[in-house]
Amino acid sequence: MTNDPDRFLRQLFDRAVEVADPMRSLKAFLPPKPEGRVIVVGAGKASARMAEAVEAEWGPCEGLVITRYGYARPCRGIEIVEAAHPVPDEAGLVATRRMLDLLATAKEGDFVLALISGGASALLVQPVEGVSLADKQAVNAALLASGAPIDRMNTVRKHLSRVKGGQLAATAYPARMLALMISDVPGDDPAFIGSGPTVGERSTREDALDVLRRWKIEVPASVREALDRPSGVIAPGDPRLSRVENIIYAAPRQSLNAAAALAEQAGCAVHMLGDSLEGEARAVAAAQAEQALAIKAKMKPGDTPALLLSGGELTVTRRGKGVGGPNAEFCLALALALKGAEDIHAIACDTDGVDGAAEVAGAVIGPDTLGRAQSLGLDPEKALAENDAHSFFGAIDRQVVTGPTLTNVNDFRAILIRGD
Repeated sequence: MTNDPDRFLRQLFDRAVEVADPMRSLKAFLPPKPEGRVIVVGAGKASARMAEAVEAEWGPCEGLVITRYGYARPCRGIEIVEAAHPVPDEAGLVATRRMLDLLATAKEGDFVLALISGGASALLVQPVEGVSLADKQAVNAALLASGAPIDRMNTVRKHLSRVKGGQLAATAYPARMLALMISDVPGDDPAFIGSGPTVGERSTREDALDVLRRWKIEVPASVREALDRPSGVIAPGDPRLSRVENIIYAAPRQSLNAAAALAEQAGCAVHMLGDSLEGEARAVAAAQAEQALAIKAKMKPGDTPALLLSGGELTVTRRGKGVGGPNAEFCLALALALKGAEDIHAIACDTDGVDGAAEVAGAVIGPDTLGRAQSLGLDPEKALAENDAHSFFGAIDRQVVTGPTLTNVNDFRAILIRGD
């Protein structure tokens, strides 16, 4: 398989996505359907697929799930609402209000199943008093452009919300709740998946203000005023969370391990660099290029191919006019650092099929990447400076476009190094 590097790398990525598909992975963690009233709620880019998987086992259910535009799935009882991501919109605002109203009807003896995946932070939108939807949209856009890690972004979001930081679960009390989650965050902390709507929150509004200061994030005056008031997030020991069980049933490590197994079957020596890498996409690319070149320098013709695998969530501090997708930016920075080195190929994609704000999963590169660009009169260094990697790879026909994958276990990166 390694004789066709682009195809091989795409097969590895597809395998990582396949393992995290809720229709394959959720059933093992779903209990028998409880007696009495059952309410299913959820949010995230994988949530509609999760709801579909639930009804495949339980039959039609009462409930409401919010997913990204284009990510809906057919359900027989659970209502699926589509809304905007990564910047929230009116559809998400209205649907979240309806979800909270539904959960407020839950009583002792009822059972609530919450389905949470990456993307829930933008899709569950119910701002605190004094903060409008327009204000929330401005904050989200500023956070996404800041380069702040996802956990720091979510700290701000929680303290501006009536649903995040355990508040969704508290609304359903005294009903029993099981939250099934797909992790898209480094470290797999459930408090950061979708901004933790079913998980107690330890951070303070001072922590949120510190994020704004540290990353120099400009926000509307109403947001500053809101963060000067007591927050509504729920503390971990609050009795309203005493009947909640949170389970992460799919995570980046499982997908990387599945890709690693496939690569080993193809005869590769796999070097696992970790499933929770963070940092600027171009900085991580430079470091991984150095590792790849060091391995290549020691190789002789006929040696076993090497594969560097990593996951996590990289960031882009947007300084130019491009959309700044971290996977495409990683690939562009990697190609520049490799300088056309022979027999080194790579792929970097987001497992949800959306890299940053672009409807593109990511890109692939090889020894011919810079030559292709030169033949078309493209300047890769300028594209990187403008955070315009998606346009660059579109022009040289090296984008990876999957459409909605219906899951989300974060970024997938693989670098193939061959000795021949």
